Amino acid sequence: MEQANQHIFQLREDFMKGQLSENAIAKIPSLQFDNWMKEAIESKITEVQAFNLSTVNSLNKPSSRIVYLREFGNDQFYFYTNYHSRKALDVSVNKNICMTFFWPELERQIRIEGTIEFAEKEKSDAYFNQRPIESKIGAWSSPQSKSISDRTILEKLVQENSDKFKDKKITRPEFWGGYKIAANYYEFWQGRKSRLHDRIAFTLENENWRIERLAP
Repeated sequence: MEQANQHIFQLREDFMKGQLSENAIAKIPSLQFDNWMKEAIESKITEVQAFNLSTVNSLNKPSSRIVYLREFGNDQFYFYTNYHSRKALDVSVNKNICMTFFWPELERQIRIEGTIEFAEKEKSDAYFNQRPIESKIGAWSSPQSKSISDRTILEKLVQENSDKFKDKKITRPEFWGGYKIAANYYEFWQGRKSRLHDRIAFTLENENWRIERLAP
């Protein structure tokens, strides 16, 4: 522990790969997100679609986890999960969430706040139907976020569902599907030298986006 702490304490890195100004940024945040996502894809960033999803439960206790973005556009962002999971229970009582993308290769971060609701059933069906068979069986088999005694419980459920759906179409379970996040705040962060980073924020006010620079 001491060695690890010493290593972390001494880590230093200056960010020199880019800059972000009010004049250069797109005036529509969804367009700026699209621009940065395309650049991240072109840079071949690993897990470019991964983002940290933060939720808050009925006791005002936050929790975070990494999930995959599967579709975006017009200030809407989609991901898919088990509707009995911890994140699902959180958003059933508090619709406010936060998404954070971090791409260290580009020294960039995007933070998005918004509200969440169930995705359209047609989208959930379409996404589930194109998943690999093993992932479909996994969705049926995992009691996500629930306590299990050991891995053999999970393996047994996988085998049972594999037998159940043998030579049959694997339909989407009602307890699994998509969520749609409607953004009302974006913050684009570009690392700069000496920790004087660029931060440009968009806040939705009366259906218009207010743009402002934030101190690093």
